[in-house]
Amino acid sequence: MELYYSLSILIVLASIFAYFNVRFLKLPSTIGVMIIAMGVSIFLVAFGNIFPHTLKRLSALITQFDFTELLMGAMLNFLLFAGAIHINIKDLKEQRTPIITFSTVSVIISTFVVGTLVYYIPIKDLEIPYIYCLLFGALISPTDPVAVLSILKQAKVRKSLETKIAGESLFNDGVAVVVFAVILELAQGNAEDLTPLNILWLLIKEAGGGFLLGLILGITAARSMRKIDDYKVSVLITLSVVMGGYLIARYLHISGPLTMVIAGIMIGNLRKRYAMSATTKDYLDKFWELNDEILNAILFLFIGLEILMIKNLDDYWIPGLACVVLVLAARFISIWLPTKFIRFREKFSSGTIKILVWGGLRGGVSIALALSINENPYKRVIIAITYFVVVFSIIVQGLTIGKFAVKILDREEQNHKAFTPKTEN
Repeated sequence: MELYYSLSILIVLASIFAYFNVRFLKLPSTIGVMIIAMGVSIFLVAFGNIFPHTLKRLSALITQFDFTELLMGAMLNFLLFAGAIHINIKDLKEQRTPIITFSTVSVIISTFVVGTLVYYIPIKDLEIPYIYCLLFGALISPTDPVAVLSILKQAKVRKSLETKIAGESLFNDGVAVVVFAVILELAQGNAEDLTPLNILWLLIKEAGGGFLLGLILGITAARSMRKIDDYKVSVLITLSVVMGGYLIARYLHISGPLTMVIAGIMIGNLRKRYAMSATTKDYLDKFWELNDEILNAILFLFIGLEILMIKNLDDYWIPGLACVVLVLAARFISIWLPTKFIRFREKFSSGTIKILVWGGLRGGVSIALALSINENPYKRVIIAITYFVVVFSIIVQGLTIGKFAVKILDREEQNHKAFTPKTEN
């Protein structure tokens, strides 16, 4: 019953914050909920002596949940499936080279650039070893699919750019988690079995296994729904894919997030080929859209309330803000470098690179990975600077990516017209 009460409180808070956002702030729902939750958290921390009981109860509520397990083991699967079911596979095929490159090579480049730069940031009374700086680089480098997909729905960017950003964020989790796991093993001194061959096998098993399982689940579910074409049973089948698929992936030690992405893409695209009725399509879309909105509200509420768990936040303002700049710089290098050495079908303009850099949002996945680190003297610092980067990414980048993209693309179009010779009639 304790879990039920806790979830009830979270749902109530999420609904109240969502209402105030729609009524007064009028921001994108997820960002608005997070900002209000942060405001409440800061208020309670600042006036904790006036509301000690409320602060204590709310802190206990947040600590009661294993955020890493809650996000990585439950919510992320629903959110990824809900986002992937609306992805057009033809768009992914057209952008497959940049998506594969940015979700693999760019993650590794960013990990080492961030780790190296952060190593030289002075932290109050604490010198973080290089291996833990790399660990921070690994957890902060992947763009968060939940944050990205949520924001892109309301950002007006052209289709090819949207596909690049969304595709990269959906597929880079598998690589990022493996890189994070390897560095964490090295940091904890458990590196006896971490040979290059074993690391390669771990990556193939995680990514390849997740891809194959998602393919099997997606095709099987789509064909099953085709034979019955009943919207109630079809919704149940998709729920079983998400919940049962995660259990299978966890048992086989393969990538659950990648399984959900592939399964969602297959079901979303095969339902068009199998001529599913309009009623079934409509109910499926609305069901998963509603799930997406509710879970996003709860997730971003969590992110806003996580500030209650960071002690002495004032000590990390300078390194936190410095890391915001360094992560953006590393993001630029990790995008720009591959465009110079890998031949893509379309040439990347400076404006496109800027949009990809600014559109690479970080979110709950980075916080969940930071919280999963075993207790050590550096964990608190890593969590704090991760929080700074994530909050800046969601609020500042998330609120400006639409206008930023339009401004960049308009400028490029004007430059193109200026340099295009006019032809006489």
